Amino acid sequence: MVAGRIARALVPLALGAAVLGFWEWAVRAWEVPPFVLPPPSSIATALASDWRILADSTWLTLTITLQAFCLAVVSGVALAMLFAQSRLLAAALYPYAVVLQVTPIVAIAPLVIIWVGYERVNLALLILAWVVAFFPILSNTTLGLAAVDPNLRDLFRLYGASRWQVVWRLQFPSALPYILAGMKVSGGLALIGAVVAEFVAGSGTASGLAWRIIESGNRLNIPRLFAALFLLAALGVMIFALLSWVQKRLLGRWHESEVGRP
Repeated sequence: MVAGRIARALVPLALGAAVLGFWEWAVRAWEVPPFVLPPPSSIATALASDWRILADSTWLTLTITLQAFCLAVVSGVALAMLFAQSRLLAAALYPYAVVLQVTPIVAIAPLVIIWVGYERVNLALLILAWVVAFFPILSNTTLGLAAVDPNLRDLFRLYGASRWQVVWRLQFPSALPYILAGMKVSGGLALIGAVVAEFVAGSGTASGLAWRIIESGNRLNIPRLFAALFLLAALGVMIFALLSWVQKRLLGRWHESEVGRP
């Protein structure tokens, strides 16, 4: 089992090393201009030389992403629980949540930035990232709360359980796998929302990784642009890995999706 885990960890690393090696060789062999596609060595050099600037931008983007994600989890789960208690409330509000989800963020971003004000642009970025991350939590939690075994629900009622006891002791544990699956989607969307919102804000109003990408592109500093892209990808992988670990810890001992996995 240990050997299998090591092999599963080494295979993607070996593939990544092979791709980077081919990339380095191809760029140099075919004499591709660095402003078109820099070699990985140049990207690593830019990452090291501009680390302080990129680290500050990474921290800002990560902060907005985590804040939007936590806000989406709290608001999405709370609203889904209210929907589970009132079908009328769900019928009244759920369509508007769908409208909020399908509206492109680039269409509403200028309005949100104007309403909030350029002096509080980070708050605008937080709102826009929350808009993108909110719906997966709401929809998955709503589905999970509704996907309860009717026999168990009847058993709780037979024993005189109150409505909130049914929610906390039956519906919420049953919905936990759905909530965690929604969180894994929402975590990546929160990062995407923060980046897209900053792209729309532009003009240096924020100094996250998205602005570093715009700035580097305008200056044709393509190695630093790729370094910022690498950090964005690393943030996304880190968030997904952390949420996968949380899912494993919470479901590993009892849910069929995790029990028996190698």
